Amino acid sequence: MAAKPTETRPGQRLRILHVFRAPVGGLFRHVLDLARLEAAAGHAVGIVCDATTGGERGARALADLAPSLDLGLLRIPMRRNPHLSDWTCLRAVARRAGEVGATVLHGHGAKGGAYARLAPASAIRAYTPHGGSYNYRPGSPLHRTYMAAEAVLARRTDAFLFESAYVAERHRAFVGGPEKVTRIVHNGIAEAEFAPVPLAADAADLLYVGELREAKGLPYLLDALVRLRQEGRPLRLLMVGSGPDAESLRAMVERLGLSDAASFEPPQAIRSVLARGRILVVPSLAESLPYVVLEAAAAAQPLVATRVGGIPEIFGAMAGDLVPSRDADALAGAIRRVLDEAPDVLAARVRALSASIHERFSLERMGADVISGYAAAFQARETRLRVGSGEPAQERAAAMRATRT
Repeated sequence: MAAKPTETRPGQRLRILHVFRAPVGGLFRHVLDLARLEAAAGHAVGIVCDATTGGERGARALADLAPSLDLGLLRIPMRRNPHLSDWTCLRAVARRAGEVGATVLHGHGAKGGAYARLAPASAIRAYTPHGGSYNYRPGSPLHRTYMAAEAVLARRTDAFLFESAYVAERHRAFVGGPEKVTRIVHNGIAEAEFAPVPLAADAADLLYVGELREAKGLPYLLDALVRLRQEGRPLRLLMVGSGPDAESLRAMVERLGLSDAASFEPPQAIRSVLARGRILVVPSLAESLPYVVLEAAAAAQPLVATRVGGIPEIFGAMAGDLVPSRDADALAGAIRRVLDEAPDVLAARVRALSASIHERFSLERMGADVISGYAAAFQARETRLRVGSGEPAQERAAAMRATRT
């Protein structure tokens, strides 16, 4: 028999169901970390995600998480793009929420966010976009379509838990709408990730870690590598990841004459990969708040990155080191500067960035900020009910202030 959802007050044990599509990448890591933090804080946690992606690596990560999932794991086929099967998924999410008595439905990414907010349930609905639909080029047909959808879904959202101020501003500019509980909840990383990574003896000069797709700016990185090698620098590039454009990128490597300079490997644990490259390069055209930048910066790894999305938030006072996207010359210039920088100057600079990350991006803060967002959403809901029953004007004003960041 399905458990009956109940109203939950701040401080009580929550029953949290995280909904997202693919168990891969930074979004997946965020959910894994958050689920562990919430379970450790005494809340009951469950997951609904796609059954067709993630492969063996994703399955292992979910199996490792299983002891923390009091509400269990449900995997169902989910399509990346809108599809008729979305109705089946939506019903499955609603059914699961009822079975486990979820008091919080937390959707991650565009697809997970849609399922969590459209599912008929009495739970608080929280949404973390992780970039997603907000990264499309403003004014493009896809951008207009997705922003219209976000505007509709915003009416069914109790708490926006944006992972970066960049995405929060995109939402304000292109969606707007009634004021809701809003928090900026930066991704957090663990203390162990600040330990230096010893460089492997056969480390490549340049390293890329992430999805193999053109939106990550890889054609510009390959063009930059050509320019640097033409200067007489016999640099080698290692690209670690998988994605829809893997074959076209391999073809580009051959076309540019880089077959002996660029190599590909499948996804693997980030710290072991960081040891295999002297400079991490993040040439992205769009990002939210990428973990790979946080992880490399925390470990004091020299890196070159583009000035997109939430990356300037990570670099903070050192954001001037970032380069414009879609500019192979600028990317080559930034790599050149790191290669030619005096070792002691470079070491001091990367240590300073690591120290700054340590102060601003902790796992504990991420978990506390999410729970704070849930609590504010419950408070706002209770206040709306009181207002509807004739609450005095000064209490209404106090309730509005409570919903602000």
